[in-house]
Amino acid sequence: MATTGILDYESDAIVQLMSMAEEDWGEQELKDALQRAIMLELSTIPPYATALWSITGQDPSQPVRHTIREIVFDEMSHFGLVCNMLTSIGGTVVLTDPATVPKYPGELPGGVNPGLIVSLGGLTRESAYLFSDIEKPENPLAFAADGNTIGAFYQRIADVFPNFAHLLTGQNQVTFPLGSSHGAGNDIVAMNTIDDVLKAIDIIQTQGEGTTASPDNPFPGAPGELAHYYAFKEIAVGKKLVQDPVTGKFDFTGPDVPLPDTSPVARVPAGGWANDPANAPDQSTAAALLDFNTAYSAMLTSLEHAWGGNPNELFTAIGNMSDLADAARKINAVKLPADPNSTYGPEWLFVR
Repeated sequence: MATTGILDYESDAIVQLMSMAEEDWGEQELKDALQRAIMLELSTIPPYATALWSITGQDPSQPVRHTIREIVFDEMSHFGLVCNMLTSIGGTVVLTDPATVPKYPGELPGGVNPGLIVSLGGLTRESAYLFSDIEKPENPLAFAADGNTIGAFYQRIADVFPNFAHLLTGQNQVTFPLGSSHGAGNDIVAMNTIDDVLKAIDIIQTQGEGTTASPDNPFPGAPGELAHYYAFKEIAVGKKLVQDPVTGKFDFTGPDVPLPDTSPVARVPAGGWANDPANAPDQSTAAALLDFNTAYSAMLTSLEHAWGGNPNELFTAIGNMSDLADAARKINAVKLPADPNSTYGPEWLFVR
């Protein structure tokens, strides 16, 4: 059993778990899998939010902005649901150990989608392609199956979890009604029964990937809302996904999907801007970057406390997220010294 111990973000622990026979999973393997699923959900929020906050207009009805914003909230909901799964079986949510914090640029935690390098930067067609690769289904409609996907990992958890249904106690649960403003299925609800768990996993899978028959998000904020993979692919390709009325096949041949105006946020170097000598931040920019990192770290701390028995800390974390958006836009307004056609972007570094 090589998956227990230090929760290293850069390990291949999910690949190891997926290589184990289901009957060989014990309680510790399930807890490890859920912690790593939490790390996966958390890892998607910085790249998606960085792209969202690079959009200069604040019109909530702008289609691309609205799409990415709703996906960010979906990921937050998924994160909360998996945290509830872990605590309900007696596990501890770990978010502030430096080993568990997302690292960019780098692969997804646990070895999911091997070879895919996730970076932080502004919204472009290229970054939207990256996001669609993160969300890719095991069997995408009209496309070849490819890779060890997030959805496949969740399916393994769903297959194994019923063997440990007796562990569900409902302890340290955090609930929040996101569904009223972000669509059916988005409430963070308690995991008291195995049915609660399996329903939540289905929501996570289908919101990200759609189903084998449809690209739609079955738990939409609005009718016709696509699952994350197809929504990001539309932005990347620049065309709406449409179904041929004769063949029934889906393809990106519909109306144009124009990109909104954005700040030209450059890719953030590994370890932050201080590691790029040509673009080392001045004192003012360094202070703005630190403000962001401090708010991010405070958010992780509040979330860890929320699922550690202090659920009201969730409201503190929500306030931190609002602070992050404001801090990011301040950073995005500063031009790079070595490339005035590009700007700084938030680093998402954990600081004590």
